[in-house]
Amino acid sequence: MFRAPRSFLLASAVAFGAAPLLAAAPALAQAPELEVPMHLVDKEGVGKQIGSVTLADSADGLLLHLSLSGALPPGAHGFHIHETGSCESSEKDGEIVPAGAAGGHWDPEGTGRHYGPSGEGHLGDLPVLYVGVGSEGATATEHTLVAPRIADTAQVRGLALMIHQNGDNFRDEPKPLGGGGARIACGVIP
Repeated sequence: MFRAPRSFLLASAVAFGAAPLLAAAPALAQAPELEVPMHLVDKEGVGKQIGSVTLADSADGLLLHLSLSGALPPGAHGFHIHETGSCESSEKDGEIVPAGAAGGHWDPEGTGRHYGPSGEGHLGDLPVLYVGVGSEGATATEHTLVAPRIADTAQVRGLALMIHQNGDNFRDEPKPLGGGGARIACGVIP
């Protein structure tokens, strides 16, 4: 089957005085980047800012560019999107939970499972965050992660980003926190 090139169709329409058959596609609006200030959290509430995470859309999923310094211990940390946009402490079973007001991992499909960023569980499961030690002994991280199952920034507005004390095993055990452990840093996505 013959397919005429677009330029041929446009030129033909103009030559015969007709409106072009193919209009130019409108330019797609660039999705805004969202900057999320990240703060230390403890039982007393929200503490000092330790950097930020910038969220952006991509063809591969949601990009998360981390620019964090100091205060986070070196090593692997669970990193998630939580269901409520608050980093305040809350009480649960008589205990104060740092950033407990953020609720649990974002799970809009109600899977109830913790299978990692590529699994079919919580949509809020993000890749593990690694914090390195710099040349002067300070901890820092400056890199970009991808959340492949999150289509765009619009989906996550108003939710919370959470960094946990420990690495994440992407399982539901040990209960109740899986492999992430205590919440140590949080930011609200604008």
